[in-house]
Amino acid sequence: MEFTEKKYLERLSELYPTIASASTEIINLSSILSLPKGTEHFITDVHGEFEAFSHVLRNGSGAVRKKITEVYGKTLSEADIRELSTLVYYPEEKIDLVRRGKSEEEMDEWYKIMLYRLIAVCKYTASKYTRKKLRKQLPEDFAFVIEELITEKDDIEDKEAYYEEIINTIIRIRRADRFIIALSELIPRLTVDHLHILGDIFDRGSGADDILDKLMEYHSLDIQWGNHDIVWMGAAAGQLCCIANVVRVCARYGNLDTLEDGYGINLLPLATFAMKVYGDDPCECFRLKDGNSSSLEEQELNRKIHKAISVIQFKLQGLLARKRPEFGMQDRACMEMVDYENGTFTWNGKTYPMLDTNFPTVDPQDPSALTNDELQVMERLRSAFTGCRRLQQHMLFLLNNGSLYKVANGNLLYHGCMPLDEEGHFKEVRVYDRMLKGKALYDHLDSYVRKAFFATNQLQKEAGQDILWWIWCHRDSPLFGKEKMATFERYFLADKELHKEKKTPYYELLDDRRTINAIMKEFGVTGDHCHIVNGHVPVKRGESPIHADGRLLVIDGGFSRAYQGTTGIAGYTLIFNSRGMRLVAHEPFTSSEDAIRNGTDIHSDRVMIEKYAQRLLIKDTDTGQLLTERIEELEALLEAYRSGEIVERSK
Repeated sequence: MEFTEKKYLERLSELYPTIASASTEIINLSSILSLPKGTEHFITDVHGEFEAFSHVLRNGSGAVRKKITEVYGKTLSEADIRELSTLVYYPEEKIDLVRRGKSEEEMDEWYKIMLYRLIAVCKYTASKYTRKKLRKQLPEDFAFVIEELITEKDDIEDKEAYYEEIINTIIRIRRADRFIIALSELIPRLTVDHLHILGDIFDRGSGADDILDKLMEYHSLDIQWGNHDIVWMGAAAGQLCCIANVVRVCARYGNLDTLEDGYGINLLPLATFAMKVYGDDPCECFRLKDGNSSSLEEQELNRKIHKAISVIQFKLQGLLARKRPEFGMQDRACMEMVDYENGTFTWNGKTYPMLDTNFPTVDPQDPSALTNDELQVMERLRSAFTGCRRLQQHMLFLLNNGSLYKVANGNLLYHGCMPLDEEGHFKEVRVYDRMLKGKALYDHLDSYVRKAFFATNQLQKEAGQDILWWIWCHRDSPLFGKEKMATFERYFLADKELHKEKKTPYYELLDDRRTINAIMKEFGVTGDHCHIVNGHVPVKRGESPIHADGRLLVIDGGFSRAYQGTTGIAGYTLIFNSRGMRLVAHEPFTSSEDAIRNGTDIHSDRVMIEKYAQRLLIKDTDTGQLLTERIEELEALLEAYRSGEIVERSK
């Protein structure tokens, strides 16, 4: 035995000090390998739609209802199945609603019926877990009782009487409410083993902060950052361009409440500045994107805030393009392409009239320069973003649980795209002083994201912060994938041709299997059942989310209401379990109140991507590979014990 191998086995022997303990663990791990693979859910581009997203988590994209139907489909009516499903999704609210119309005796009978039904569903969903893993999922307060109820007790002569006494006692001591809630929260955890979020938690809808709170409580997940997440990360790190972008998008979609109420960002200095500078300006080009139900006064103030922060953003972009010439983004210094005397804009040698020519804060000699008032507004905002405890907690969660990409069980997950040239080859991209492509580009950018928050060298930290803006909107960013972000043009120019954001070659090659296989190979993903899964660009009505003979799946189906007119649905969920992979298309969600009161659910249509002839087991997964390696190490330890090279430790 080599020295390094012996040292490792000696360390392993500290965990398994005897032949008996090592043998027991080998038996345990080997048995786990034969269990069915857990269910993975993939969701992308939720864009702040908290209610719909929360419901999808609660119902497991229809998987919870499916489990209930498998248990009770032949013995319960549709109404009873609907009531039980709603109880699982919204236990507290459903109990409160039921209690209003029942006497105490009737309520006790309802408790008894529902407890038995929930226990049966729990037992069914727990059947593919080991006792050890199941115990980790059980709520602390009721762990022992739930384990007693959902696991077989062969040593009990009269099981029915034993279980009934437990149920009756729960009701008698008035713990039925809490016990039902515990069971209802356990069922979705057992139904979905792991959740993948493929980016864009932020913007559009108003509930991104609530979504992150919910994700922070989720039992098992990972996140691939989207470009909208990255710009919020840049804002939280204090990068001024990113801060201006975040505030502008919130203003554009009428979601300033996310900043003020969700994160406590004080917008009064910005509002005061906007009224002072644009008080007599109707700001017609800065109306909200999707209408607004607020008062006329609020809408007017919002437009002025919207214009004020937009002008500041375009100035900051010009300053950053000047500061970082290596970014090659001088074409986004749009304020410097305006003829302020004639009210025109010049692009590629052609001159266009401006829709809005009122720029009271712009110095035509240095159009990107901020006034003292604008500087003060931005410094106040930077202090608010960097000093917001809740926002910083959310960013730390994204950093600890997220990355630009992930390889999981034969699937390559990323939000956006791979930078390619016209022929489909990996495009070399400059990131500061390095030229990178393929996986190396992703890895290098990922490291810079973390430098923006954790670097101790100030220059490295600032470089990380600035690259966050680059990732947000650069043509070569793997999270953007368009030739330009035409924000300025859409506000100020009537010509629709200038509004177009041409997609990069990746999107022209989605059905080119050779290119898709090359991307997967670059990340070490090979085999007949491997896929790329990404979001970012909504799948339009009539388009297919399935590309390259099923090797590439684009699963942005329009969780955001802003996109549902384009997609015709309200989001996709990709479900990957032991029997195959299927794509679930969701209909729009009404409201949680409607779901609780009327038992409505999100109607979902399913499309099978792959169906396996043989059920996938844990041994076929990444976890299985790790367990197999540990078994081999333990078997080597057993051999070392038996040969006398390592001595068993006494208790």
